[in-house]
Amino acid sequence: MPLNYARRLTGRDRTLLANQHLGCVLAFVAGAANAGGFVAVRRYTSHMTGIVSAVADDLVLGDLALALDGLGALLCFACGAACSAVMINFARRRRLHSEYAMPLLLEAALLIGFGLLGARLSRVEGLFVPATVMLLCFIMGLQNAVITKLSQAEIRTTHLTGMVTDVGIEIGKLLYWNRSARPDLPAVRANVPRLRALVLLVGFFFAGGVIGALGFKHAGYVATIPLALLLVAIASIPAMDDLAALSSSK
Repeated sequence: MPLNYARRLTGRDRTLLANQHLGCVLAFVAGAANAGGFVAVRRYTSHMTGIVSAVADDLVLGDLALALDGLGALLCFACGAACSAVMINFARRRRLHSEYAMPLLLEAALLIGFGLLGARLSRVEGLFVPATVMLLCFIMGLQNAVITKLSQAEIRTTHLTGMVTDVGIEIGKLLYWNRSARPDLPAVRANVPRLRALVLLVGFFFAGGVIGALGFKHAGYVATIPLALLLVAIASIPAMDDLAALSSSK
C-alpha cells in the first residue's frame, strides 16, 4: 500500500474522499467480524438495536439470565466506544498524527488476540457473556466510534439501519417527479455522490460478511488475523510519523 495513501486514509488531516475510503475498509472489517463472529459465537455483536430489544423482551418474559447476557454485550460495546473517544481526544490534545490510527491499531491487536486465543476465550465467562462476545462487542464499539468521530457522525460502519434508511431517502428524492404549480419552490434533487457512498458502504459490509463467514467456517478464529493485518497496514504510517517526530525532537 502506498505510504501517502495510508497516511491520508488514517492520518490526522481529513478529506471527504479519505473518510469514504476508510469507511469502506472499516465496513468490510465490521461485516467480516460481525458475520464471522456469529459463526464462531452464535451472536451478532454490532446490532445494538436488536440487543436492546432482546433485553426488553427477556425482562418481560422473566428470563433474567438472557437479559443480563444482552446487557453485558451492550456495556462492552459502549466501553469500546468510550475507549476510542479517550484515545482520540488524548492524541488530539497533543496534535499527534495517529489521532485516529491508535484506536485502529488497538483494534488490530484485539483481533489478533481473538484469532489466537478465541477457542480458550469461549470457555471464559465474562460480564454475563463469554469473553469472546465481550471482546467482539468492544471491538465493534471501538471501531464505530473512530469513524463516527472522524466523519463528524456522517459515516458509521456497523449501523446499517441508518445507512439503508438514507439510501431509501436518496432514492425517493431521485425518483421524485418535480412537476409543481409552485415554480417558486425548490426542486427535489437527490444527493447522488452521497447515495453512491452509502451504497458502497452497505456493499462493503455485505462483502465482508460473506468473506468473514466463509473464513470462520473453514479456518475458525484465525480468520480474524487477515483483518488485523489490514488494519495494521492502513494505520501504522501515522503512528510511525509520530515516532519519527518524537525522535527528531530529542
